[in-house]
Amino acid sequence: MRGIAFVLTALAVFGLAFWAYRENYATQQVLKETRALQQQIGAAQVRLGVLRAEWAYLNRPDRLSELAALNFDRLGLLPLRPDQFGRIDEVSFPPAPLLPITNPVDVSTMAEGEQP
Repeated sequence: MRGIAFVLTALAVFGLAFWAYRENYATQQVLKETRALQQQIGAAQVRLGVLRAEWAYLNRPDRLSELAALNFDRLGLLPLRPDQFGRIDEVSFPPAPLLPITNPVDVSTMAEGEQP
């Protein structure tokens, strides 16, 4: 009986050791993937910063006005002036929604000769 307990205990220890070995390598693989994802995120942030800088460079007002002047014949673009914009009191807002009818009264069912 004692021998069976030793054998079962040894098998349990081997099983737990095998499980711990597999979990260790699975954890290392997940950590490696996490590091790779963090590097990709960092590279994407750098690219985004470069794209924002390029966008700001290309949207300089002096450059855009120069392009509008060069392409006036083809595009007909004019420079923006303050009088081209409307005032807030000129904006037509949508009307307020009507309240729902909760207690309707049907008046069309009364006959012509009847009195209420």
